Amino acid sequence: MPDISREIAHADGKILQHVTDGVGVITFNNPDKRNAMSLEMWEGFGEALTALRDDETVRVVILRGAGGKAFVSGADISQFEKTRHNAAASEEYAKRSAAQRALLANYPKPTIACIQGFCLGGGMQVAMLADIRLAAYGSQFGIPAAKLGIAYGYDGLKHLVSLVGPSWARLLMYTGMRIESAEALRIGFVERVFPEGELWGETMAIAQTISENAPLAIKAAKITIAEVLKDESRRDMDAIKSIGTACMDSADFREGRQAFMEKRKPQFQGK
Repeated sequence: MPDISREIAHADGKILQHVTDGVGVITFNNPDKRNAMSLEMWEGFGEALTALRDDETVRVVILRGAGGKAFVSGADISQFEKTRHNAAASEEYAKRSAAQRALLANYPKPTIACIQGFCLGGGMQVAMLADIRLAAYGSQFGIPAAKLGIAYGYDGLKHLVSLVGPSWARLLMYTGMRIESAEALRIGFVERVFPEGELWGETMAIAQTISENAPLAIKAAKITIAEVLKDESRRDMDAIKSIGTACMDSADFREGRQAFMEKRKPQFQGK
């Protein structure tokens, strides 16, 4: 587990930021409310994402929840009377939280959601915006919008449909049902599932593997996959060509070739 003595706090300690061996970790730290997200937490989350984005030592970022009971259990409903009591207030809330979600959606570094416990509502949206989702057995997933009388946003549903397909998206949204990690794995919402006691170690192992690989090659994969998911008319083929050229002309490509010939582990610099 991260050394909390070295963590940086945001949102009065409800968002924590940590770096170790090229891996950035952001912790949703509101366990008394199962890490439900307040507006202040959304803004603190954005601050942590920005700090890790701009830290050249960080090559991959893990998102996790504190307390072992939840990743993020959704929005903090106790704030709804103040921040989302009608359409106008809800629109203002959405604008302020959407900026942080956009930051994650367009993040230049690989991101991993490490999910243990409840992943509901807004937590599902955070998880869907990560590149990779890993979960503990027994974790629960769902979007209770229909039980609260609110509309789940376009971006969230777009990501949900892309991951699980329209039929499962309808079933989840119409019923507000929860599914466990085994079902989430089967329908494609998460990529791998581990026993609770192994989740963090396995997540860190995957993150460290990513951090040791060539950053430009990973950036190329991330950019190209994002373009593949767009409608053909909106794809930026120049961006794909540009990052491909950058990889082929990089010192890391030379290092990768030399390391292979010398039968040693490459030391990539992202240049």
